[in-house]
Amino acid sequence: MKNPLPRPVSTILLLFAALALSAPASTPAAAQDWAKSILDKSPRHQEWVKVKYGTGANARTVDAFVVYPEVSHKAPVVLLIHEIFGLSDWARSMADDIAAMGYIVIAPDLLSGFGPNGGGTSAFPDQQSIIKAVSGLDPATVTADLNATAGYALKFPSANGKVAVIGFCWGGGQSFRFATNRKDLASAFVFYGPPPSSDSLKTITAPVYGFYAASDARISSTVPDTKTAMAAAGKKYDPVIYDGAGHGFMRAGEDPSNTNPANTTARTQALKRLESLLKTM
Repeated sequence: MKNPLPRPVSTILLLFAALALSAPASTPAAAQDWAKSILDKSPRHQEWVKVKYGTGANARTVDAFVVYPEVSHKAPVVLLIHEIFGLSDWARSMADDIAAMGYIVIAPDLLSGFGPNGGGTSAFPDQQSIIKAVSGLDPATVTADLNATAGYALKFPSANGKVAVIGFCWGGGQSFRFATNRKDLASAFVFYGPPPSSDSLKTITAPVYGFYAASDARISSTVPDTKTAMAAAGKKYDPVIYDGAGHGFMRAGEDPSNTNPANTTARTQALKRLESLLKTM
């Protein structure tokens, strides 16, 4: 299946040898060969970085994947929050999609240090183990990791000082929640994730844009009440529900095994909407 977002297919002679040596190896749980193949063909610079913060017993290191756009000017930063499946090949491929739009994208592995032998997503033996670990993450630690990662990227010489957050599935919910915790966000993009508590919405300062699937009542059924609560709090919330699409349509819509054309349509439409909204930052 052709990806809706065109990607140049020029051969990269030396695909960042240092990156290959330092990047965590993918396990079957975190790997999607089709996504990795797309990512490997990208002409954009990719690298792994270690985000360190805290001191003493509170010191923490978060592995993060960074993709730089091919632009001649300083660019905004987009903080990408992975699905409940951890920092998979698809999540990294999605980071590359957004970088292709002209943004510096940094995607932290929020399982860093919590896997077997102190590893991250790639250290887990299977997908169910990853799901369980992500589900059990401490919200306070997630917020601290996200703040540290955003702060790290904002110090890049090529960053222009603006930062947005985007998340998918579990990460979509975290994106919405992060908007209640960070005041300098330019925008928050929520892909099929649940809202935070209505009491916390009053602290949001950034516009929140939602992307939801019609065949995903578990999440899409929360949209009407969220609209009411955000309006009552005087906050901007602009959701779109895509007909016929299922949960996870951004990944499923480009997966060669996808059997629902509505997922592909939703992905294409959502990418266009996201690119348009990012330009308003």
